[in-house]
Amino acid sequence: MLNKIIPENSIQKSKKIIEHCNKIVIITHVSPDGDAIGSSLALYHFLLEWGKEVNVLVPNNFPGFLKWMDGAKDIVVAEWRENTAKELIQAADLIFCLDFNARKRIEPLTPWLEEAKAKKIMIDHHLDPENFCDVTISHPEISSTSELIFRFICRMGMFDVMNRSCAECIYAGMMTDTGAFTYNSNDKHIYYIIGELLEKGIDKDGIYDKIYNHYSECRLRLQGYILYEKMKIYEPYHAALITLSHEEQQRFQWKKGDTEGFVNMPLSIDGIVFSAFIREEENMVKISLRSKGDFSANRFAAEIFNGGGHFNAAGGEFYGKLDDAIDLFEKALPKYNNQLTFFTVHPSANH
Repeated sequence: MLNKIIPENSIQKSKKIIEHCNKIVIITHVSPDGDAIGSSLALYHFLLEWGKEVNVLVPNNFPGFLKWMDGAKDIVVAEWRENTAKELIQAADLIFCLDFNARKRIEPLTPWLEEAKAKKIMIDHHLDPENFCDVTISHPEISSTSELIFRFICRMGMFDVMNRSCAECIYAGMMTDTGAFTYNSNDKHIYYIIGELLEKGIDKDGIYDKIYNHYSECRLRLQGYILYEKMKIYEPYHAALITLSHEEQQRFQWKKGDTEGFVNMPLSIDGIVFSAFIREEENMVKISLRSKGDFSANRFAAEIFNGGGHFNAAGGEFYGKLDDAIDLFEKALPKYNNQLTFFTVHPSANH
């Protein structure tokens, strides 16, 4: 039996709003990942089965290894179709905000969302949600927004409406946001949900293969280069850093999604509890952070890079030079030396 997480009043209010709306838009965050695309397309298929007119909007393009999902070809990418995205938001009578907790996370869609007269429902699992929606379903203790979509559908008593395409997208989102169920995945209810998704006919092994076993040759060569040439270990702090310049990305014909999961690799080294991946983009530097156990990647992201995220998986942005972002990271490590050392020596400590 699945435990009840979402409050009943949120379910009933959401259901009433959906019943009275026909033009629905689903929006997720910039640089969409597996959970963002999975949760959005899962809700898309569910609402289509309900008889609604639905569109999914994303601020910019998403990785090719997610484009096998049913409905992915119909996603409106705002950076390519700005006018269409704006018109859809303006015409909507309901907007779902999925997998983001703050309006800045959907730039450049933010002004259009703020001006929209539509009802708004947030479903998300990040900390500290902003108060801009008519209904806010926020549960940071849940491993993924895709899991929340499953719970949302079931709590409305509409599990039977969920088709196989919806179930596949939910599983893809849950799997990618837990590293194929290797972290943030000790809750037994996750596996109850997987069992229910299997009842819908998903091929979980096939989904894994489509996401993790269809990279390019250039991506594999880039991975080898990063591990051999670009990984730096800070042994006193039990930390690791990987960096990648714009020039290096061009050398290996980088495309969106090619560095997915790279930040996790140093954590396989014995004694490393904190890993950072700093990658140069055209107008900024992107920071990804991962940690083991009770060291808060989220706190480091917030205090050093004005970022955020989950306890063990967070990130931020730096508007400056790559070398300056690296310098900022290195200078910050000594400030966290006690926590990093403590969590290495006492891995079972409570945060």
